[in-house]
Amino acid sequence: MVSGRAWSRTMITTLKGRLGAACAEGASETVSGKLRTRETPSLDATRPDPSSAACGKGLSYLIYHCEVNGLLWRTLASVSGMDTFSIGGELEVHRLGFGAMRITGKGIWGPPDDPDEAKRLLRRVVESGVDLIDTADSYGPEVSENLIAEALHPYPDGLVIATKGGLRRTGPGQWPREARPERLKQACEGSLRRLKLDRIDLYQLHSPDPQVPYADSVRALKELQDEGEIRHVGISNVSVDELHEARGIVEVVTVQNRFSLEDRASEDVLDVCEEAGIGFIPWFPLATGRLADPGGPLERIAADHDATPAQIALAWLLARSPVMLPIPGTSSVEHFEENLGAARIELSDDELAEIGSAARG
Repeated sequence: MVSGRAWSRTMITTLKGRLGAACAEGASETVSGKLRTRETPSLDATRPDPSSAACGKGLSYLIYHCEVNGLLWRTLASVSGMDTFSIGGELEVHRLGFGAMRITGKGIWGPPDDPDEAKRLLRRVVESGVDLIDTADSYGPEVSENLIAEALHPYPDGLVIATKGGLRRTGPGQWPREARPERLKQACEGSLRRLKLDRIDLYQLHSPDPQVPYADSVRALKELQDEGEIRHVGISNVSVDELHEARGIVEVVTVQNRFSLEDRASEDVLDVCEEAGIGFIPWFPLATGRLADPGGPLERIAADHDATPAQIALAWLLARSPVMLPIPGTSSVEHFEENLGAARIELSDDELAEIGSAARG
């Protein structure tokens, strides 16, 4: 069996980017027999305790397996080595975050079938080094925020929890807008209470409300910021004109719009964000549509990288712009691990161009 010392040396070396040689070198010092190494996003429970001193507590690990005589040893998947982005010039986060919408029940309504599994997923998110979690008071409603606090509070240093207000829930799959200033202030106070925070690092207006002047809704968030209840302001589901209007009232540090390979209608908003250094958070980032059809470009490029089409879609988003902050969501630890695998994929210029052209198709 691989010793704790060899295991620790192996993982530390992988952090320097020497993946295959590291696992082989570390294991062969203490184990004789057939040795095979490979990168993979799959899971296996047979490994030393990553929180132990021998495993180098506090380090971030890559997805990696080392198989010796049929035993599979696994480091933790993580965002180690990924580029970071500074939200508002002061909240530095890795560019691949986590969307906490799907830890709720069906239709994003009510609690999940297995709350303990949802909390295990949230702990795994933080354990991996992901330091941006996006949620909203409307997810559940209130369920997502409550689970985050139950699983993670007191929060580790550097974890940014972004939440949103401005939608009201009337049933599964129903999302009427309600962005009156008084309602937004009530929503923010509720989020502070559920998340057990004195101040929310990033509070986002979930959507413009056609029944309320947009400036009034944005001004309510500016007042909450002035009162010290929120640190930074973000907006969501906006046009370029609405982004400009909001920036005339308050410093906007993020925009969260629907954006993916399949849906690039907000490309003009992304361009403005990139020019201004505003973080762009694409929701529903894994949509691939016909691009993932058998024989399509995503399938072939994914095969070349020993990856899934969804991982290629995330890798493309990360390469599309330095202000891009994807937040793929899931209710499964296994799916979360797979999404993290996108962090290790480097697409060539030719691959990026082919994917982009096919998406415009």
